[in-house]
Amino acid sequence: MNSGDINPFPIDSYFSLLKNLSEDDKLELIALLSDSVQKRKKPTKRAIHSLFGALKTRQSADKFIFEIKKSRTFKRKPAKW
Repeated sequence: MNSGDINPFPIDSYFSLLKNLSEDDKLELIALLSDSVQKRKKPTKRAIHSLFGALKTRQSADKFIFEIKKSRTFKRKPAKW
């Protein structure tokens, strides 16, 4: 496949697939697409922070890391050779 085979306009590809639908099916598709655009919400600041695993704590980063390392437990026993 060379770069000339890629369609830079996917809407044309979708239309070629959908142009043979009945008028009722096309109207239903238009309604579904319109609803999906209208229901789309703007991302909030809080939602973005949840993606990064933000943690609110008053501890310093060093103290927090120390406590995590201190609380680790290892249950694996070394192999006997």
